[in-house]
Amino acid sequence: MENKYPRRNFISRLGLGLSALVALPFSGISNVSKSKEDMENDVAPIKQIRALGFQWETKDPFLFCVHHDDKFPKGNEYMGPDPKLLQGRQIGQDFLLKDGWRMYHGEKVPGFPGHPHRGFETITVVRKGMVDHADSMGAAGRYGEGDVQWMTAGVGIQHSEMFPLINQDKENHMELFQIWLNLPKKDKMVKPHFGMLWGEDIPVMNFRDQQGKLTSIEVFAGKIGTFVPPAPPPNSWAHDANNHVAVWNIKMEAGAQWELPAAASGLNRSLYFYVGKGLKINGETIPDYHGVDVVSDANLKLQADATECRILVLQGRPINEPVVQHGPFVMNTRDEIAQTFADYQKTEFGGWPWPSRGQVHERNKGRFAKHADGRMEQRG
Repeated sequence: MENKYPRRNFISRLGLGLSALVALPFSGISNVSKSKEDMENDVAPIKQIRALGFQWETKDPFLFCVHHDDKFPKGNEYMGPDPKLLQGRQIGQDFLLKDGWRMYHGEKVPGFPGHPHRGFETITVVRKGMVDHADSMGAAGRYGEGDVQWMTAGVGIQHSEMFPLINQDKENHMELFQIWLNLPKKDKMVKPHFGMLWGEDIPVMNFRDQQGKLTSIEVFAGKIGTFVPPAPPPNSWAHDANNHVAVWNIKMEAGAQWELPAAASGLNRSLYFYVGKGLKINGETIPDYHGVDVVSDANLKLQADATECRILVLQGRPINEPVVQHGPFVMNTRDEIAQTFADYQKTEFGGWPWPSRGQVHERNKGRFAKHADGRMEQRG
């Protein structure tokens, strides 16, 4: 998502940072003579703290993360907003948060009509609301309310992601994360893959501290303790356990305490504090709606103070290859980007087999996935 049309040119800013970044000391890391107990009692080994905007900066192997939080109005007969509510918006490119919601690239229904991808993966974590999927392989689906779609673009695919306003009698709240996970050079031209991680199948780790306060961790990728999520796509960087890719969503009751266990060394590990006030990491107060990059092989003592806190964790071993991004295409060189444009103009990555670029499904269809091979999954 987020400005993915190929004519919009921007080169990846991975590694360049943002002006809002604040460098903090690597507390307790350089003194190798310290005991493990001393290390754990030190201030958290925080690398950077940065304010979060609409598009979140991420670290290799991730390309970026977008947090969509739209308070959509009641839906009309076409599962879009009342046309009168579209007045004053830049339809087709509506990214300003007017009245608490955006149309994005949608014209009648909010969302992202058919557009191409190559060279990376999208992980779409839907917290509230529904997403209608359709793609150039003939796959389709409706998912939401805790479901995750994991799509490998590989050699090339077109897909649409629309946000149907299914409810006609009440507002339609949509909240989701879309995470872009890079593919290494050897896998950038693999066959596309569309997969669903249904909410019922995603493990949730629940922990109560000594005061009885609850912390819940949704495990989308990367096991934690004995909690193992469904397998990622076969050509994903996350498929190899040695890459330690993790995507976890943490919810902490006010006053809750929990220790995020150390992972392997040499990983990129970031915590995105997106709901709440008063989160502390090893005693260090983190401003609300901020991201924190931390050393991967240290335990982190998390504490929620006066309010419920929610934190998205992204972790993985860096791919450490050049990244050249042009809109929805992510390759290793400019020549490969040029070739991608030529390929898309020639093949359209399979074309578009649907009647509408902004394809939405029947209002009462329920949650489902139709795969390219014709296999159906129905979740109601």
